[in-house]
Amino acid sequence: MNGVRKLFSNPTEAPLMPTADELLSSADVDTLAGLLRVAAPGREWRHVAEVAGELGELGLGERARAVRDALLLDLPAGYRPAAEVLRAALRRPGFSGWLVWPVSEAVATLACASGSAADLDDGLKLLAELTPRLTSEFALRTFLNTDLARTLEAARLWSAHPDPHVRRLASEGTRPRLPWARGVPALTADPAKTIPILDALRRDDSETVRRSVANHLNDISRIDPELAAATAARWLADPADTTPRLVRHALRTLIKKAHPAALALMGFDVDTPLAVSGPNLLEHHVPGGGDLTFTVAVTNTTPEPARVAIDYVIHFRKANGTQAEKVFKLAERTLTPAQSYETAKRHSFRPITTRRYHPGEHAIELQVNGTRHGRVSFNLSV
Repeated sequence: MNGVRKLFSNPTEAPLMPTADELLSSADVDTLAGLLRVAAPGREWRHVAEVAGELGELGLGERARAVRDALLLDLPAGYRPAAEVLRAALRRPGFSGWLVWPVSEAVATLACASGSAADLDDGLKLLAELTPRLTSEFALRTFLNTDLARTLEAARLWSAHPDPHVRRLASEGTRPRLPWARGVPALTADPAKTIPILDALRRDDSETVRRSVANHLNDISRIDPELAAATAARWLADPADTTPRLVRHALRTLIKKAHPAALALMGFDVDTPLAVSGPNLLEHHVPGGGDLTFTVAVTNTTPEPARVAIDYVIHFRKANGTQAEKVFKLAERTLTPAQSYETAKRHSFRPITTRRYHPGEHAIELQVNGTRHGRVSFNLSV
């Protein structure tokens, strides 16, 4: 379970992620086959055993689907007999980790294909039983796309579950833009449908659950900024001790986009007079794999303390010669009258899997409390 949360915590660190074989390995599938043989000794688990040796160069999602398909071939026909076998296997020691992903996908496929509301409800219950062993958030997407209202009601009830892993599933599995997961068009079209779940979980005792709530609201902010800002404002009007931190994380995208209401909620006044110097580049040429180094100085010129959000924007050159911008967080500070914040920053252009760099002219500028300053060009060679 912890592995999946760490995996998605910082997508910019993609080169440091475990490989697919380190997550869902042939050994994991062999373990699954062994557990199933004990749970249902009268059945042949030939396809599951065979797929363990066929994972090869498959990525993680492809591996999960391949093992799911093998399970569907080997399990008894029909949702209920298959669920009985899987529950028996779930009671065995060792039924945990990444092998749970394809199992949860098989549950979703069978329950949603059954056409029975009772089977769908039991399938959701089985996901809740599985999720403490890793996570069932990906499989929940099949249920959402099959019967949105019924699945959201189950998630709403999970928000009061005694197990924090199940409460997290209520928030994480219903995110409009869950990483690595299939989309749910109905939630993209109307993200307000999940707000009652977030309302129920925003004060949760578990930091992991609250982190999921923040990420979920951040997803919503990319689709409906006004809804996200209004929800955050409502929470801040009736806060728990943990609410300011949750909201700050939830509004991170809107802060980078200089959304006025989000900036105001976080105490950043777009009208505060500030003296901004920078970005001042140490050099205007960055070799391939090198760093862009620049300095920044922001001074509060008012007679009152001022909250400042300092970001920097890089305009990356695209293959067609145009530029596309990305905003990066630099600092948040409260400056007393006449106080300055000065810093030097190095931005790495080392190759990463999530971005391809193109040689030629790029640009950088600062964004302070939502206002852009000092755009300057530099050249990158790769």
